[in-house]
Amino acid sequence: MWLVFRKELMELLRDRKTLFFMIAMPILLFPLIIGVVGFFTSKAMDEAQSKVLKYSIVGAQYAPQIADALRESDDFKLIETTADEELVAAIRAETLDFALRIPDNYAKPLLEGGQAKVELVLNDAGLNMIQQRLNKIIDEEIARKRKQAFSELGLADLQQDALLEPVVIDKQDVADKRENWGEKVGGLVPYILFILCLQGAMYPATDMGAGEKERGTLETLLISPIERHHLVLGKFFTIALAGVTSALITVASMAIWGLVLGQGMAITFVSEFMASIGAIDFVLMFLMLIPIAAIFASLLLSLSVYARSFKEAQSYMGAVVFVVIMPIILATLPGVDLDGGWAWVPITNVALAIKELIKGTMDYYALIAIFASTVAIAGAFIAFSIFWFNREKVLFR
Repeated sequence: MWLVFRKELMELLRDRKTLFFMIAMPILLFPLIIGVVGFFTSKAMDEAQSKVLKYSIVGAQYAPQIADALRESDDFKLIETTADEELVAAIRAETLDFALRIPDNYAKPLLEGGQAKVELVLNDAGLNMIQQRLNKIIDEEIARKRKQAFSELGLADLQQDALLEPVVIDKQDVADKRENWGEKVGGLVPYILFILCLQGAMYPATDMGAGEKERGTLETLLISPIERHHLVLGKFFTIALAGVTSALITVASMAIWGLVLGQGMAITFVSEFMASIGAIDFVLMFLMLIPIAAIFASLLLSLSVYARSFKEAQSYMGAVVFVVIMPIILATLPGVDLDGGWAWVPITNVALAIKELIKGTMDYYALIAIFASTVAIAGAFIAFSIFWFNREKVLFR
């Protein structure tokens, strides 16, 4: 078994494509992609916030405060239109970004004219942030009209606050910073780890099964004086090691690049958050990743051995990604916790456990159910791979 493992590992390390997918891609390509996406997203947001918006206003005489605020702002440019019905056409033609229709009751005091419905006409498809930028002016007008109405009613400040918000919830969060942020980001960590572990194992698994069939080297391996289950276990350990290595390299790369490229505040937050997680928790996260890699490796090896060609194996493995995503999504749903039956659900239980470890609320007794169920599933898939290897019509179909 270890002879096969060493042989497969040496072939894996000699393959430049494998080294690229396992090492070069996580270290360089993934951070580059994230950086490029972040750069263009930031640039798009800046452009949307700084763009001078062309507008038209109908009924400006009823709301001189709004008209003056828009005219005096450098963020807006008034475009005169001849008719109200031209507004929609102008917005569709992009000669206008938005238009306001002011009702005639806006000019009346709030207690006399009632609620004024200002109509905002815009094309809201895409990232334009028109309403967010316009709300700065509208909010000031709302505050002004409220103050005017309260003054007419003769209400004190305490009465005004009580009228605006009759009931206020004063929240006291007993969760510490680690638990709070762990709940927010804890579901994302296993998602990234599992998908990267699966992706890292895919190429070696495809090559060691269907790839050897296409190259004709499988026959040579089968006539060697090595038992079939040792062949399977040697290939299995190689694929599992590739999956774990790819995931760990990718996460380490993203963390390092994040610290290098982040701002000072982000570095402080990351440092404090990472320092709050104990060394034992990190070790447990890594240990729980091993049976997950075993499940992926044994499943992918079974599919690769069954497939007639490299291309057919890739098509099978593409469907595996969707099968893996579903249990991870279950772990992010509200009410799904690491207790009861969920501790025995493969993949989902590990995702929940990683989130609990990040939060610092892990029930370590649940590790018994987690490792038992995960190892059982991985063992079942390994046995299935050995079953395939013992069937000549599967190996040479």
